[in-house]
Amino acid sequence: MILTVTLNAALDVTHFVDEVTPHTSHRVRQTVERAGGKGINVARVLAALGHPVLATGLVGGTTGRILRADLRASGVKDALVPVQGESRRTVTLVSERSGDATVFNPPGPHVDARSWRAFTRRFAELAARADVVVLAGSLPPGPPGDGYAGLVATARDAGAVTVLDTSGAALLSALDAGPDVIKPNAAEIREVTGLTDVADAAAELQARGARTVVASDGPEGLHVVTREARHRAVPPVRLRGNPTGAGDACVAALAAGLAAGLPWPELLRDAVALSAAAVAAPLAGDFRRDLYDQFRTTVSVETPHALDGH
Repeated sequence: MILTVTLNAALDVTHFVDEVTPHTSHRVRQTVERAGGKGINVARVLAALGHPVLATGLVGGTTGRILRADLRASGVKDALVPVQGESRRTVTLVSERSGDATVFNPPGPHVDARSWRAFTRRFAELAARADVVVLAGSLPPGPPGDGYAGLVATARDAGAVTVLDTSGAALLSALDAGPDVIKPNAAEIREVTGLTDVADAAAELQARGARTVVASDGPEGLHVVTREARHRAVPPVRLRGNPTGAGDACVAALAAGLAAGLPWPELLRDAVALSAAAVAAPLAGDFRRDLYDQFRTTVSVETPHALDGH
């Protein structure tokens, strides 16, 4: 079973407009509301692919109840833990003409110490049943800054493989716990390392504690550093669409591949194919299955080379 963790779950509200233009009003063509947050998007993709998955995390208030109802309707099983306060609502504006997306992310409800302790106890129970644990998204206000480090350690002690997808201080503080895989994007990895070259930045974070770094660089594909080799996986074509769910689809493929014990070249081919297929879908957590099947045979994975000392 794959367990996904979304500490700052949200009700994602997506408005589709012709084009986003600053300082003007916009006629909304369509609005969609659905349960979101990075870990929930990962769970949605995994469920669509037929993998056993359970979503946990923190939710609160009326928004939290709407979020859980949407997950049930979508066929995604959850073990979300209630907190005081109201879960956040994110807003995404999708320009149908250009395919660009503009996202507004509120901070989320404050999580007090008692709620955090209740969640960590529940998490330990769930992690003991998991083969892979995905920890994804931002920390809400309240939990300790090294909250992810503690969860990574708990999952590792339970025997689960850990995949961490977060950014900034939350990412850096978790490295000492030795997550099995981290998946920052190009902007996030440059921010925390100060390095401009994505592959070099990935090697820096690998040296600082992550066992494997998978750095996504948008249409340029994935830069991957393991303990044994460096890999590069490139999508076959550049697609226009909504890129907000591409990283979550990538994480879903990584989790599924790790659970299945796939070798890295095959795993990365799936990850790039699924990411590209997600860009072509209108909402985060969805993907175009026809494109996924097509891209799995056409993604280019460069021949890995051994790192010094191997």
